[in-house]
Amino acid sequence: MPVNMKRIYDEAANSDGVRILVDRVWPRGTSKEDAKLDHWVKEIGPSNDLRKWFDHDPDKFKEFKQKYKRELDEGDQQEALKELKDITKKHNKNVTLLYASKEEKYNQASVLKEILDHQ
Repeated sequence: MPVNMKRIYDEAANSDGVRILVDRVWPRGTSKEDAKLDHWVKEIGPSNDLRKWFDHDPDKFKEFKQKYKRELDEGDQQEALKELKDITKKHNKNVTLLYASKEEKYNQASVLKEILDHQ
């Protein structure tokens, strides 16, 4: 079963399984109650510098993906990635990674989904 991805602004569904926000910054206009989160792993998000540089530009995605994976391997996000992998394994990949970006394909959740789908 592949890991799911969904914008946090989309309505929660029973099929979402465990809902995990993977943004470092809380999404604008969403209350914690409305988000219906099971986990917020904010430390998993890209560093502020990388996030601002990338700015969800599809032309920068390939380089962003490389830099973000390097952060996940070597940076402060290592422990958060371990936590996310543990949650995913515990729930047999019945999880939905939530993100705020309007860009549905070129964001950190898609990079994390790729990693989790191959674990």
